[in-house]
Amino acid sequence: MRLKRLELTGFKSFAKHVVLELPAQISAIVGPNGSGKSNIVESIQWALGEQSLKSLRGKKSEDFIFNGSASVPRLGKASVTLVFDPGKHLETLGYDEVIISRRAYRDGVNEYLINNSQVRLKDVVELLSKLGLGASSHHIISQGESDRILSASANV
Repeated sequence: MRLKRLELTGFKSFAKHVVLELPAQISAIVGPNGSGKSNIVESIQWALGEQSLKSLRGKKSEDFIFNGSASVPRLGKASVTLVFDPGKHLETLGYDEVIISRRAYRDGVNEYLINNSQVRLKDVVELLSKLGLGASSHHIISQGESDRILSASANV
């Protein structure tokens, strides 16, 4: 299963609807400081059900909703959608695409959806586990981690 598209609306610094197409199996997110690279990575973690606000650089659920700027008012909800190509799991799932979405509202309510049907977080976790995308089967290298890995001493 491969992530082929990411859609963000109102998540952290992304006020407007943004669609990122990921046509290759390996993708890199590059850009200058402050351009939203970390927010993109965190949006993927968040949509996959991450519950640790600290690991997503937040203190409360509302921190993930665009808080407004001089030209754009604050929004009432954040939404992230991940669109996967099921690959070899197509027969098992019966879908050409697997769509996982998470929405958060300012009142603290979170919604999870699989293929546009509302589900529980547990259902998202179970689906990801069946597809080999559980907590121990994917790796996200965070900001600064590549430098730490590359400069690590072989004398451990």
